[in-house]
Amino acid sequence: MLTFVGLGLFDLKDISVKGLDAVRRAEYVYLESYTSRMMGSSVSEMEAVFGKEIVLLGREDVEQHPDEVIRRARDGDVVFLTGGDPMVSTTHADLRIRAAGMGVATSIIHASSIASAVCGLAGLQNYRFGKSCSVPFPAKSWFPTTPLETIRQNLALNLHTLVYLDIQPDRYMRVGEAIAIIERMAEILETPAPSLYVGIARAGSEHPHVAAGTGELLKSVDFGPPLHILVVPADLHPVEHEYLRTFAGL
Repeated sequence: MLTFVGLGLFDLKDISVKGLDAVRRAEYVYLESYTSRMMGSSVSEMEAVFGKEIVLLGREDVEQHPDEVIRRARDGDVVFLTGGDPMVSTTHADLRIRAAGMGVATSIIHASSIASAVCGLAGLQNYRFGKSCSVPFPAKSWFPTTPLETIRQNLALNLHTLVYLDIQPDRYMRVGEAIAIIERMAEILETPAPSLYVGIARAGSEHPHVAAGTGELLKSVDFGPPLHILVVPADLHPVEHEYLRTFAGL
């Protein structure tokens, strides 16, 4: 059995009781370490609480070389840990499809996800979100503008956009960096940059930071340590506007 277990948003206390039981029963425990990070807990802390050795997996391990995980799941109980909720990332869905294709039983134990947490922290109505996008760190000869194109398509439909920020082994994109990159995309496309943003830091922690305002304003805000995420809102419903005014300083 291959069981996908969500860890939740911030630290090891976010895992469900059901998920914790699955981890403690498993013969092997893997942790996908590239789509999200549990900033409130280290791997060694998780191992101490879970009572299990945790094997870290990078993108290439999961997307190109998942054979060991699937083989072990064919013969015993394997847990595949993910930050947030499993299957939000297509790479996790692909692994489940591969396992099923090889005759391996699978199951999912859900957890809190940033996709729903932003609605609670920002007060933006969940059914008003369009397609999400990701802003990567630019490379020397690579500066994609697709994220802003997605944002503009959503705004044309009066839909909010959840913007995931790049996570790399040695750095985490911050709200101000992401806004600056989006503004550069707007210059390249010769189109206006978004006029309103909502920045969120450390969702799921005891002290998340939420701030709303113009790009110029939020670039000057100290959101503190990662993880950060960004939202580009469409036209605000009166309740959404009041929520952001009350809890995000709009």
